Amino acid sequence: MTLDLRLYALLDPAVSGGRTLDELAADVAGSVTLVQLRDKKSETRALVEQARALMAVLRPKGLPLLINDRVDVALAAKADGVHIGQQDMSPQDARALLGPKAIIGLSLRTLHHVRSAPLDILDYVAVGGIFGTTSKDSVAEPIGLAGLRELVRAIRARKAGCPICAIAGIDRSNAGAVVAAGVDGVAVISALSLAADPAQAARELRGIVDTALGERAAS
Repeated sequence: MTLDLRLYALLDPAVSGGRTLDELAADVAGSVTLVQLRDKKSETRALVEQARALMAVLRPKGLPLLINDRVDVALAAKADGVHIGQQDMSPQDARALLGPKAIIGLSLRTLHHVRSAPLDILDYVAVGGIFGTTSKDSVAEPIGLAGLRELVRAIRARKAGCPICAIAGIDRSNAGAVVAAGVDGVAVISALSLAADPAQAARELRGIVDTALGERAAS
């Protein structure tokens, strides 16, 4: 499937607003461009079943599903790929297991991460955390827009066309500024799942991102 990072929805049962992940996926499927299952607590079998249920919703829409961290779950469920962090399986091992067609993304937060990332085998990178967020436990200070711009420059210096999204604390109030900093899209959790109307929130965010990308291209 084609990788499009414009509006990347992370679905997490711990941040679901009382909805099931299947319901959330169905609500936002008309506006998001990529979906990730992020579940740090469920047992393996339940994760595989949830992944398959999400794919039943997303595949008819042409939307890829990635699994956070769990390469084994991605393999078992035949998901489209994985997103891995700095402490997870190495990108090289994930690629060896999942094959050349899988989508593999990696979290980056520092210049050291950028310099050491195997960008040649990654399909995209996610830079964050940009702003403060309650969706993930973290003691690190947000890098802000200045930090984001610095990391985007460093990534593109190594690989000019590397797809980049930004994550953490992004919502309709700041998504335009985040895209203006040079990324290809935004990854969001609470801005969709905790909204009173996730479908409407997704439409609004997608519009903001598309507008900001158009303005940047025209500048």
